[in-house]
Amino acid sequence: MAEKKETEKKAAGKEVKEAKKPAVKKAAPKKTEVKAEKKIKKDSNPAKASLDKKVKLTGPDKKHSKKYRQAKELVEAGKEYSANEAMELAKKTSATKFDASIEIHVRLGVNPVAADQQVRGTVVLPHGTGKTKKIAVVCGTDKEKEAKAAGADKVGESLIAEIEKGKLDFDILVATPDMMPKLGKVGKILGTKGLMPNPKAGTVTAEVGNAVKELKAGRVEFRVDKNGIVHQVIGKVSFDQKKLEENFETFLGALKNAKPSGAKGTYVLSVTLATTMGPGIKIAM
Repeated sequence: MAEKKETEKKAAGKEVKEAKKPAVKKAAPKKTEVKAEKKIKKDSNPAKASLDKKVKLTGPDKKHSKKYRQAKELVEAGKEYSANEAMELAKKTSATKFDASIEIHVRLGVNPVAADQQVRGTVVLPHGTGKTKKIAVVCGTDKEKEAKAAGADKVGESLIAEIEKGKLDFDILVATPDMMPKLGKVGKILGTKGLMPNPKAGTVTAEVGNAVKELKAGRVEFRVDKNGIVHQVIGKVSFDQKKLEENFETFLGALKNAKPSGAKGTYVLSVTLATTMGPGIKIAM
């Protein structure tokens, strides 16, 4: 009897424990199942699926914006345009909201490493580049008035002390010959920024007034880079077509006149026109 009572007691306790157990929850669907379900729903609407589908870009297109790619479609691949056509097309392919610059890139048949094949010079563009340049003049007190009257933004020998402190708030530096030895101590600072005055560029001169006037009017310096290419801004997209053409012809003429004695064979290999952040347009020469 005792054994029977003990068995009944255990069975009753087991029933109580089972009654207290919470109801078993159904397992949540796995993430992979959820993704698969979403994909099925998406694919069930082919119109939406085609809109969501992204175009896979390859090669150089990966680096360019949608606006650039649209502009590039206007330029016929491999075609060489006349200068007039290229300028008209450059205006159409400008992909920026601001007034972009129009640049000319000329590949020359020279060896930039050779001393007798260096290409460097200056030219006054008849209509300027569209950029306002800040000009500083390092000179003695006797030339300060002349420089200021010509439109120089900063004038005086005191500029050397400012440069020494790293203050370079100007685009072009002009100096009189007597100031060049004094500029020697800041030559490293100016040299790294490409601001060191140079007689070949017309920025070392006793005629500071004429130099400042020409620079303000649109005188630019050009020089060949290590790849044998000369880069120069010749205007803005907002410029009149005729003004761009005149700047183009003037610059190209000056570049041809700067042909070094050591250059043999074809001098101008190719000419390309482009706007800031815009596609290149080849010009027939």
